[in-house]
Amino acid sequence: MPKHFEQAPGLYEEPVPETEGYVFNQTMLRIKDPERSMDFYTRVMGMRLVRKLDFPEMKFTLYFLGYLDDRQAGSVPTDDAHRTTFTFGREAMLELTHNWGTENDDDFAYHNGNDEPQGFGHIGIAVPDVYAACERFEKLDVEFVKKPDDGKMKGLAFVKDPDGYWIEVLQPNMLEKQRKNA
Repeated sequence: MPKHFEQAPGLYEEPVPETEGYVFNQTMLRIKDPERSMDFYTRVMGMRLVRKLDFPEMKFTLYFLGYLDDRQAGSVPTDDAHRTTFTFGREAMLELTHNWGTENDDDFAYHNGNDEPQGFGHIGIAVPDVYAACERFEKLDVEFVKKPDDGKMKGLAFVKDPDGYWIEVLQPNMLEKQRKNA
């Protein structure tokens, strides 16, 4: 069986046994105001806060959020040490880092990666129905970069979080659905 599912320049085709057990665990975004970000990611985006770690000597806090259904949430350890191990062993966690004091500086802002010079682009959230999700986001006054039917790429949207980071909102079967209807 081939290692990759597509072809691209630079692919390494041989097995790498030393990386067995590796998991893509997290993407970290720096946040200015944890209260605004926690509200956005838990109420608007529906994520659960799995672990919060304070580092008073270095004056920052880490918040680890993820999507867990009720069954998965039931398996999250209640013991802090075990929950930390659980957090660092899961796939696809969002780590929000708050450097204390930034929330009190009106002029403070992080670079969103999409303004010049570009770098980081966005995180992506898959939803069952992109149009229903965006209708809800509109009612919640979420800022849009792109609505589902704007531009050339139909059926996906981009919204901004409180720090201006872009979130792609996509429906997993949308491209397949569009190809069948074309």
